[in-house]
Amino acid sequence: MNWDDVRIFLAVARTGQILAASKRLGLNHATLSRRLTSLEEALKSRLFVRRTNGCELTAEGEVFLASAERMETEMLSVQANLGRTDTAIAGSVRVGAPDGFGVSFLAPRMGRLIERHPELKIQLVPVPRSFSLSQREADIAITLERPEQGRLVSAKLTDYTLGLYASRSYAELSGLPADAEQLKQHRRIGYVEDLIFSQSLNFTGEVMRNWNARFEISSATGQTEAVLSGAGIGILHDYIARQHSALVRILPDISIRRAYWTTFHESARELVRVRTVSDFLQELVAAERHIFL
Repeated sequence: MNWDDVRIFLAVARTGQILAASKRLGLNHATLSRRLTSLEEALKSRLFVRRTNGCELTAEGEVFLASAERMETEMLSVQANLGRTDTAIAGSVRVGAPDGFGVSFLAPRMGRLIERHPELKIQLVPVPRSFSLSQREADIAITLERPEQGRLVSAKLTDYTLGLYASRSYAELSGLPADAEQLKQHRRIGYVEDLIFSQSLNFTGEVMRNWNARFEISSATGQTEAVLSGAGIGILHDYIARQHSALVRILPDISIRRAYWTTFHESARELVRVRTVSDFLQELVAAERHIFL
């Protein structure tokens, strides 16, 4: 069995599309499709149901996926132990991050890393969701909690705080609450509750029992924009909100504390490119830790 064909299978399984997988791997669409067919013929099994809108794993494909991921983990470990993957700091590293941290903090600063290492390619994926490291959705994930399960290596980046904010335009039109009880008389902005991927994001209960937002947005950056527009009062990351002079911090005695962690799969421990990016993230945050607290 050709290991490159297994890599192609994993890319299609994770993206759900041959076209998306071909872009991720830098292969021609037709070549990738042909290689996938070759793998199916070698295994004498149909691994995907191919449709015009994507590919869906068959029952046999699901079984093979578990084996393919174990093969991938072992291959990465062997390559790292033999020193064949990282004689130089080069190649791609995908960093998955919560959208607030990814967009507001990492995106303006990660360029420094590729200036240091011209052959290193960074893929920053700042979206409001969690990432599966075992399925290689990211090489490094910025998590809101320290993972308790799995073969993962974690290190704390920093604590950070959140508080209540309104826009100056909202304050002029609607006034501001004098206490948490008066918050009930104001429009509130919050998360879409059934899309909360981590209990760490469920912080409205620390302010009032029933937040009952009139406007729900499943994105930290989206909530910031909504509060800036005057749509209501929201709980925002302090380090993001402080960047906007149009925002007013209200009820300053109410402060919520959370943390960011860097996490990567144990099999990537010996990959120099992954360690380099992980160390750089620690360096970035350490240099500006004051903005988070």
